[in-house]
Amino acid sequence: MPQNPIVKALIAEQLVSDPASARGRLLHEAARLFREKGYERTTVRDLAAAVGIQSGSLFHHFRSKEDILKAVMVETIRLNTALMRAAAEQCATPLDKLRALVRAELESINGQTGEAMAVLVYEWRSLSQAAQTEVLELRDIYEALWLSVLQQLAAQGQLTADPFITRRMLTGALSWTVTWYRPERGGLTLDGLTDEVLRMLGLNAE
Repeated sequence: MPQNPIVKALIAEQLVSDPASARGRLLHEAARLFREKGYERTTVRDLAAAVGIQSGSLFHHFRSKEDILKAVMVETIRLNTALMRAAAEQCATPLDKLRALVRAELESINGQTGEAMAVLVYEWRSLSQAAQTEVLELRDIYEALWLSVLQQLAAQGQLTADPFITRRMLTGALSWTVTWYRPERGGLTLDGLTDEVLRMLGLNAE
């Protein structure tokens, strides 16, 4: 399957790992295990077994288990920030930009980075203070994309709620879709779900 050009560029700049590389496979399996078992209950041996290597070999790529956790979070935020920015930049109006952001975040939560996104939320406290600071700096860039668009909509009178509170509410609502959204059961596509989110905000996606 052809690689997304945005992902390809991030890999070339060494901002994210190639999913096909040993490091990339390790991060993918780490996200799955951290989500399923929890960070504390996942051992180095578990991580090594998941990718078919000896435990000691993990440390060719990372200094510690916490470094693996941080890398999962950092690379997920970098990837989704780039994808969301690209989606928004293709749109002309703030409303279309918001729709693109909602659609992209729903895809990241319910798609290939869903496990890593969940780890970002549920394993946050497992990071050291220094690692939290590093991740927060990236998270601020991600959130700034949302706030900029929501503030534009508020300035135009299309959004009547506070932009900051709107984003906080959306964060929770969109993240929770992973627990109930099953397109194969009801036939609601991500595009359809995105439209429902905009209707909840009193915005017209058309």
